[in-house]
Amino acid sequence: MFIGLYLHIPFCRAKCPYCDFYSVPFSDDMADAYTSALLRAMETQPFGGIRADTLYLGGGTPSLMGAKRLDSLLGKAARLFGLGADSEITFEANPDSAEPELLSELRGCGFNRISFGVQSANDRELEALGRRHNSAQARDAVLAAHAVGFENISADLMLGIPHQTVESLGQSIDFLTGLPIRHISAYMLKIEPGTGFSAVLDELSIPDEDEEASLYLWCVENLQSAGFAQYEVSNFAVDGAACRHNLKYWRCERYLGLGPSAHSFMGDGRFSFGRDLGAFIDTADVFSLIRREGEGGGIDEQLMLRLRLCEGFDTKLLEPYGIDPLPLLKKAGAMGHELCQINNGVISLTAKGFLLSNPITAEFMGQIKKLFT
Repeated sequence: MFIGLYLHIPFCRAKCPYCDFYSVPFSDDMADAYTSALLRAMETQPFGGIRADTLYLGGGTPSLMGAKRLDSLLGKAARLFGLGADSEITFEANPDSAEPELLSELRGCGFNRISFGVQSANDRELEALGRRHNSAQARDAVLAAHAVGFENISADLMLGIPHQTVESLGQSIDFLTGLPIRHISAYMLKIEPGTGFSAVLDELSIPDEDEEASLYLWCVENLQSAGFAQYEVSNFAVDGAACRHNLKYWRCERYLGLGPSAHSFMGDGRFSFGRDLGAFIDTADVFSLIRREGEGGGIDEQLMLRLRLCEGFDTKLLEPYGIDPLPLLKKAGAMGHELCQINNGVISLTAKGFLLSNPITAEFMGQIKKLFT
């Protein structure tokens, strides 16, 4: 089976007040040193002759690295992991760091998918989020990417933004679906401890829980009406454009993540790197830095992750554990078809069910625990 390869690019021009991802200010010297560290990490990975069919450069803002550095990373990954013409090769970019010349160079290097951090088409909302671009720049960036040959374009859309209404969300949806975009990640704003927003939470004019639920359900309905089928809690795509790399996470397939804060599911379990760029650059054997996080891939983990997908959890996965699926199917049926659907032994959540996915999943996991005892 092919793995997914993830490279974390931890550089940003400025930290957005809602962001909890690991990032540091960009500098050319640090970017050069980090590129060398990533190349070394790919060369010394301890898992043998593994092959990948997806590469994802996330961040941070990978586009800040420039074409030369990104080309060297892709070239090394292609040689070592066998990435081919049919592989999905993604990098993330912000609209303000996606100049047409850079986009053209990256398309020529072999990148074939781009994910833009648009978040909103409303300039007031973008300002509230601390974004460095406006809606006009977002439109120009998407059109520029398409013009140089990117056919597989994704965009992030945020729900629950300060000042957001159903009307402004509708404008953002119309904006994105009117562009040559094939994939949309629509996710709720979550205020994480230690972020800029957490310090001023009482001052933020954000929708309450009921309003967020209404925004989410309205978003799902309208994206699907525009031809973007939901395939995961927060992800929507036109036919054939679901993100192959991210599906590996939710299907409990193997992936290797390199860089500070990157996570992996390889070999005998899950592990991660600490949020320390300096250590990653300065340590010759970066795999001496990994933090073990257990075996992974157990039935409880498969249940939790697969219930994020519209394709759902196939109760046949219980068979190797000697678990009778009938009690689980009965519990799913008792929840009602508005929250849960059952089809040929596959349990899946509806859009309303996704809003309650944590307690629903906890109930299912409790049922499985009973069946183990």
